[in-house]
Amino acid sequence: MNFAAQLFYSSYLSERLERLFSPRPAIKDSEENDPFWEREELRLGPSQPGGSYKAVCNGTLGRRPTLIEPERLKDFGEEELLNGDVKFHEVKAVAPPEIKLMDPPKIRRVSEFRIVPRPPAQYLRFEDISAAAFTIQSVIQKTPCTYSRLSKQYGMEIYLKKEHLHYTGSVKERGALYLLTSLTQEQQRKGVIVATDCNFSMAVAHHAVEMKIPVFAIMPSSCSSPRLRTYRDYGAMVISYGGTGHDSQNHARHLAKENGYLYLEEDESEAYLAGLGTVGMEIFEQVPKVDAVIVPAAGQYGLLASTAAAVKHLNSQILVIGIEPEGFPLLLQSLKTDGPIKNMQSNTNKKLYGDFTERSLGANTFHLAKKLIDKVIPVSEEDSLVAMLRFQEVEHSTVDPVGAMGLAAILAGQLPELKGKKVVVVVSSANMEPDLVRQCVDRALVLDDRVSKFSLQLGEWPGDMAKLLDVLSREDVRLLDVCHRRHSDKSDVFKAKVECVVETRDKTQSAQLRKTLNERYPSICWLDR
Repeated sequence: MNFAAQLFYSSYLSERLERLFSPRPAIKDSEENDPFWEREELRLGPSQPGGSYKAVCNGTLGRRPTLIEPERLKDFGEEELLNGDVKFHEVKAVAPPEIKLMDPPKIRRVSEFRIVPRPPAQYLRFEDISAAAFTIQSVIQKTPCTYSRLSKQYGMEIYLKKEHLHYTGSVKERGALYLLTSLTQEQQRKGVIVATDCNFSMAVAHHAVEMKIPVFAIMPSSCSSPRLRTYRDYGAMVISYGGTGHDSQNHARHLAKENGYLYLEEDESEAYLAGLGTVGMEIFEQVPKVDAVIVPAAGQYGLLASTAAAVKHLNSQILVIGIEPEGFPLLLQSLKTDGPIKNMQSNTNKKLYGDFTERSLGANTFHLAKKLIDKVIPVSEEDSLVAMLRFQEVEHSTVDPVGAMGLAAILAGQLPELKGKKVVVVVSSANMEPDLVRQCVDRALVLDDRVSKFSLQLGEWPGDMAKLLDVLSREDVRLLDVCHRRHSDKSDVFKAKVECVVETRDKTQSAQLRKTLNERYPSICWLDR
């Protein structure tokens, strides 16, 4: 380093030391007084006036002042200088008591868990029935459920759900209409086809035409002319084919396959059952606090199963009783064997029950009936005919044997547990030809002991026939038919055989007539039913 540089550096150093070790000037009001941290001059050495700079060493002479003022140390504890530093006091922090946590749950393997199977999906839900009721309410009328005058006679409150008042005379309109509305637009555009003469085919023909769906009805040649005219009046294309219902069904399936039609037959489809189940919803709404519902086994037992599904959902305490023909107890036998029976032999009259005996019981319908129906009762053909007669005389309406089966069970005394209770009887259908209705009424009068037929022998003397007619007149009976035959028996040359058919008011009058004629004519012969 040259001389000029050394001179400049020594003057700068002396000036700097003098400024650093000069007395501390007073702090102005504008300056901030921080007692903790002092100004920069205190960090470089002792503040002794006129003192000279000395090297820093470990002794007392060269001790550097602390960076923290002693006054401030009083806030932290006792002040004690040691080697120019502050004595630190040990502070022990006491932690709160330790909280012992619970042991974590034991991790189980998947194989240790018991697998609970999910319950099977319900085939017919109440939501489906509610949706069907909302869909068909603008087309299907709500049938009345009226109090019957037969209630006092049989000791219970009987209400008749008159499903036979639909346009086609059958409850199957509900299921057929909802089934048609559930079809796709492509299926509705191509059309549907039905076979066999039954209430389901009539309901499909009527509502398909109303919905602008092409419909074809394949009928066997055994179908009567009035029934064929009914299908044509509905607007269906009627085709006669085959001699039996099986022939027409096979031909209908063939046409459906070739032309793309949808072949419809009465089955246990969800849409069809949901439509039929709307009967149960209306019963619960129309008759409050009902105790029992009696339903005939119509519509392949679909009406019985679907009505039970709706009623049991709304009130599980309501009894649901199914009625079926005595000659075809399909459901009763299926419940005994715990499975639907196929191809059961029928002993019923096909004229009265139509194609009822050709139907089968589906698996889904059987499971619904097994779960929901409380009792199944078979009724005889005679009781059904008498019930038809009661409908005509008391309710002033004509029903068929299937529609009268519910009331037939009450008339036959098979439901004594319903005495004094509120009972609803579903009248499902009323489709019968007039000549068959007349035959049924005549037969029912005989079964009810109100029409009697007898034969006796009268002499050839004048006035004998008049005396017999006088006796019948005094007994106040109605003479329906009389047959006077001469020379009927060679052994009685002077005798004539007379056969009479008379009608009485009731069984009491019939018994009185028999007693009177037996006393007056010992040779009388009553022709029993």
